[in-house]
Amino acid sequence: MKGLGLFCCCVAPLLLLGTAELQVSAPDGTEDAASLAEGHLLSGDPSLAQKEGMLYGDAAAQLPGKGLLLQPAVSHRDAHREPHAMASAGLEAHADISEEGEDAREAALRDRSHIENTLKLKEDKPVDDYSATLQRLRKIYHSAIKPLEQSYKYNELRQHEITAYPGRTLGSSATDGEITSKPMVLFLGPWSVGKSTMINYLLGLDDTPYQLYTGAEPTTSEFTVIMHGPKLKTIEGIVMAADSARSFSPLEKFGQNFLEKLIGIEVPHKLLERVTFVDTPGIIENRKQQERGYPFNDVCQWFIDRADLIFVVFDPTKLDVGLELEMLFRQLKGRESQIRIILNKADSLATQELMRVYGALFWSLAPLINVTEPPRVYVSSFWAPDYQPDTHRDLFLKEEISLLEDLNQVIENRLENKIAFIRQHAIRVRIHALLVDRYLQTYKDKMTFFSDGELVFKDIVEDPDKFYIFKSILAKTNVSKFDLPNREAYKDFFGINPISSFKLLAQQCSYMGGCFLEKIEKAITHELPDLLGSVGLGKKPSVLSCDTTGCGETPKNRYKKH
Repeated sequence: MKGLGLFCCCVAPLLLLGTAELQVSAPDGTEDAASLAEGHLLSGDPSLAQKEGMLYGDAAAQLPGKGLLLQPAVSHRDAHREPHAMASAGLEAHADISEEGEDAREAALRDRSHIENTLKLKEDKPVDDYSATLQRLRKIYHSAIKPLEQSYKYNELRQHEITAYPGRTLGSSATDGEITSKPMVLFLGPWSVGKSTMINYLLGLDDTPYQLYTGAEPTTSEFTVIMHGPKLKTIEGIVMAADSARSFSPLEKFGQNFLEKLIGIEVPHKLLERVTFVDTPGIIENRKQQERGYPFNDVCQWFIDRADLIFVVFDPTKLDVGLELEMLFRQLKGRESQIRIILNKADSLATQELMRVYGALFWSLAPLINVTEPPRVYVSSFWAPDYQPDTHRDLFLKEEISLLEDLNQVIENRLENKIAFIRQHAIRVRIHALLVDRYLQTYKDKMTFFSDGELVFKDIVEDPDKFYIFKSILAKTNVSKFDLPNREAYKDFFGINPISSFKLLAQQCSYMGGCFLEKIEKAITHELPDLLGSVGLGKKPSVLSCDTTGCGETPKNRYKKH
């Protein structure tokens, strides 16, 4: 009996302490201890101390150093006198805890000062006004380049074969919006590698109404164009395509299903005053997911042709290359200088794992990039939260700053790049016109009264070297052999466009307008270089200056008898 009594004395206090809901006796039954305490603290019932002593007195005596589970902050007399003061103190304590939580959250976010400094977002100087230069550039294009481009259907050559002229080009009828548009930065890559998160990070849109939706699953199903506007505004794709003042009206040719997957977002941000971001749907190597309802690769090609900088983003979990990604890199051929490959989420790996992932990425991309020099891969983590502890913070920060410097370089040189691009486009249009003219001249020379025109021209197209088509262009004009397009592309080109639908260059002249070839050669050799030089010297060319436009010259016609 003594042993049983001793056991009860030792175990009973422990059972009382571990009970989830303490019960005390009350006149009407039992009550929860916490509810009883709260009621007595507010009412000042003097029986609280007695009931508390009945519950915990013995347990406290047998467990030295352990306080009571129910400890009122003040005596029941003080509670009776100042119940409202106690409630105020609780609210203040809750506010202090909330402020501490917010401070801890802000402390976990990464410092953005390097972004603002590198991209010069804090400078108060106004955006440079290049309206006069752009107006002069538009005039050169419409008067000297576009007539020859349309007459010989240059854009159809580009559509039939990507490798005919790899690289950036204008559309068949480039709008003023395309010529005067801001630099475009295009984000490509597999799904959920951090493309949308990276845009949020660069623009500081996290936890704002403007941020793009992100997640671990494929979240971006539309082509999203983020551009500058006076206020937050969402623009539907059908509106963007219908507005000729924008540079996206040519996208209407991809059909209404695509326009439903195109969306524009205007954000009042200083960086967007100088650049436009385009977020694309992630590449999904899945046959069912590839059935998008619109020509995905053709749409990507349209944006690739007009992008000034292309970010191809990967993460450590998506390094495999499938058919859709392989096709994408084929479309990027000729644009290697604009491509920046990014290995995102690098702070989620240990050093040894990061080295293995870095090597695996190169191994996957090696067959897709046909360049002698290995591409530059930027290794970092582009999102708002701070880097993970015990990672290469200094290395990731330097890589990030290096990428931002490339972005800033594109922004700073946007006008020079635009003029150089228009000149490059003019050179390609001229070469294409010379080749079509040579095909047509050879066809006319080989045709006789009894010849079958279709068979004669088929022989010429199948083996142009037999008739010295390309060699004659190199011999008689100042064209580099490295600028000649792919010969196979002209088989498809003339399959759609009969040779009889074209005129010889010698016949493309008028008394008032002059000759197409002479005008484009003058733009290539004089007008565009002079315009580029005026930008480099900080001069603003006069739109109506006859010294630069040649408006005082008498039009030449080689067929007019003098």
